[in-house]
Amino acid sequence: MNIPKTIRRYCPKCDTHTEQKISIYKAGKRRGSARGERRHAERKHGYGGQKFPKLAKPAKVTKKVTPLLTCSICKKKFNKYGIRIKKFELVAA
Repeated sequence: MNIPKTIRRYCPKCDTHTEQKISIYKAGKRRGSARGERRHAERKHGYGGQKFPKLAKPAKVTKKVTPLLTCSICKKKFNKYGIRIKKFELVAA
C-alpha cells in the first residue's frame, strides 16, 4: 500500500489543520534490566520451563504497522492505529 510522506490533518495541540510527516513507528531497544524483563526471566527459570507455549507456527501472515505522524509546526508526534498490511510504502505525493 502506498501512503504519502506528508498529509494535511488535524493537530490537537495546534488546534488546527497542519501538514504532518508520516513515518513508521519502530520499537526501541529492549532493556534486560527492566522490571518486566526480569520478571519474565524469573518465571522461565528453573523447572517448568516456558511460562507460555512457544508457537510452532505463527497464526498471522502480516504484522501491524503503526504510522507515526509528526506535526510540522509544533513537532508533536501522534500514533495512528496500526494497520495490518503486507507492504507499507511511503511515497512522495
